[in-house]
Amino acid sequence: MEENAQLKDLQNQIRARYDDLSKRLKQVAQYILDNSDSIVFDTVAVIAQKAKVPPSTLIRFAAEFGFSGFNEMKQLFRENLMEKTTNYTERLQLSNKLNKQHNSAADNILSIFAQANGQALRQLDTEDNIGLLHSAAKLLMQANNIFIIGLKRSFSVACYLNYALQHLDCRSFVIDGQGGMFDEQLNQVKAGDVIVVISFSPYADETLNIVNIAAQKGIKQIAITDSQISPLLAFSDISFIIKEAQVLGFRSQCSTMTLVQSLAITIGLEKNPAERGTD
Repeated sequence: MEENAQLKDLQNQIRARYDDLSKRLKQVAQYILDNSDSIVFDTVAVIAQKAKVPPSTLIRFAAEFGFSGFNEMKQLFRENLMEKTTNYTERLQLSNKLNKQHNSAADNILSIFAQANGQALRQLDTEDNIGLLHSAAKLLMQANNIFIIGLKRSFSVACYLNYALQHLDCRSFVIDGQGGMFDEQLNQVKAGDVIVVISFSPYADETLNIVNIAAQKGIKQIAITDSQISPLLAFSDISFIIKEAQVLGFRSQCSTMTLVQSLAITIGLEKNPAERGTD
């Protein structure tokens, strides 16, 4: 079995057994599923710190899935990264550089964020996401109305997507609960409509309530979220898992904004094939 296939098998096992794991092992599971590059580059101590568990929990987690130690599990991620990219050395150098720059963040914050966002954007550009982008565009073009929900730090992305869609003559609306009117706004969603949900951990309770109700009504949903175990995935027909750059505890929105802008442009090109050009 190739290393790539071995890693996929491990990830599938983690997802399948997630609900049965202890609280701390669940923390490790979520971190491992969502931070494959970190698993490659960081030490066990750093991974434990980021996952908010003792290092011994990582060893216990590895044993739970049949490994003699956590470093043996790390090897799957290392080999997979080497297989899927030709610039492994460049990424390793970048990671080391970022770790060193953290000591002088005040002087280099723009450079740190720019480089971290560049790495996050490279992770966004995958064949899977490209295929999902076209599927999502097709679903939105078929919708009678498009309702967008993005609360807290996702609100700016929701507003931009609404702005872009309206410029494409789509009937789009933001569910923002203004005046406490979440229920009234949700009541406007009918069969034939589509909801775009944008939410990242910690997921807003209002968002989870809305996607749950919408699913019960049979409404199609597109989720933009940050984890393979995000609660949004249980309700979505199409889902994008975005790993944003995070520096000194601050999470960027660069990749998410790039995704929704690409989604809007894809819709525009599908609506106006002539705009694609002939080159």
